[in-house]
Amino acid sequence: MKFRVKRLLRKQQQHLLPRIHIQVRDGKFEIMGMGVWYSYWRDPYHLLLTISWTGFLILICVFYVTINAVFALAYLLGGDCIANARPGSFLDVFFFSVQTLASIGYGAMYPKTTYANIIVTIEAMIGLVGIAVMTGLAFARFSRPTARVMFSRVAVITPHDAKPTLMFRTANQRRNMILEAQMRVYLMRDEVTAEGQFMRRIYDLKLLRNQTPSFSLSWSVVHVIDEFSPLYGMTEESLIQTNSMLMISLSGIDETVTQVVHARHSYSAKEILWNNRFVDIFHETHDGHRYIDYNRFHDVLPLDEIR
Repeated sequence: MKFRVKRLLRKQQQHLLPRIHIQVRDGKFEIMGMGVWYSYWRDPYHLLLTISWTGFLILICVFYVTINAVFALAYLLGGDCIANARPGSFLDVFFFSVQTLASIGYGAMYPKTTYANIIVTIEAMIGLVGIAVMTGLAFARFSRPTARVMFSRVAVITPHDAKPTLMFRTANQRRNMILEAQMRVYLMRDEVTAEGQFMRRIYDLKLLRNQTPSFSLSWSVVHVIDEFSPLYGMTEESLIQTNSMLMISLSGIDETVTQVVHARHSYSAKEILWNNRFVDIFHETHDGHRYIDYNRFHDVLPLDEIR
C-alpha cells in the first residue's frame, strides 16, 4: 500500500512545473523561460500555435522528410516491391513515398507486391490525416485575432483638474475600430503584512473612463489619485522601493473579424514620470480641420518648462 502511494505521488510530481526563476529588472518582474518555444514539448498543439512561422515551417519540413524516410526504409525491407524502381535505391523509394503521401501518383512507379500495397495503404491513410492536421494548424495560426495597439512608452503623474492624476496613452494602429473596448489597470507592489509575511499585492485602479463604444484613434487613460487610490501618499522613491508596476489590459471586439482581441502592457516604477505632461497631439489646420500627430505620441514635457 505504501509503495503504491509513493508511486502515485512520484507520478503526480512529474506533472508539476519545475522550479520557476523570477528576476526583477528595472522594476519589472520577469519569469525566466516564459514564452520559450522549446518549453512546450509536452503540449505540442500549443507549441505549434505559439512557435514562430519560421520554426513552424522548419518543424513541418523535418516531419515531412522524416515520415517519407521511414516509409522509404519500409519499402526497402520489402525487396524489389516497387515497379520501375531501381533495386536497393533509397532515392527511388523515397520519392515514391513522397508521391504516395501527397496522393500524386504519377504512375511511373507503382506497388507490385502485397507487402508494398499494405505499406501504401498505411501511408495513404497517414497522408490524409497529416494533411488535415497541418491545414487545420495553419488555419488556426492565420485566424488568431490580434490587436495592433500602441501604448505610450511612459506614464505620467500630473495635475489634472487640480488633482494629482496618473495618465498614459494608447492608440489603435489599425484603420478600423475596436468595439466595446474595455481598459483595466492594476497596480502590483511588494508589501509586508502585520505578521511580517512578504506578499506581492495587486490593486485595481479606478479609471475616469474604463470603456468606450468604439476605439479607433487614441485614448488617454486617466486615474485620479485621491484618498481612495492605492497610489495615494506614494512618492517616486516609494514606488521604486516597493518594486511597483502597472499592468494594463485592453480587450474589445475587432469590427473586421468580429472576434475578441486583447492587448497588454506594463510600466515599471522608473517608467512613471512625475510632474510631467504629455505633449498635445491634437492640432487644427487653418481651414478648421483637426488632425492627430502621432509623431509626438510618446513625448512628454516637465511642468517646469510649461510654466
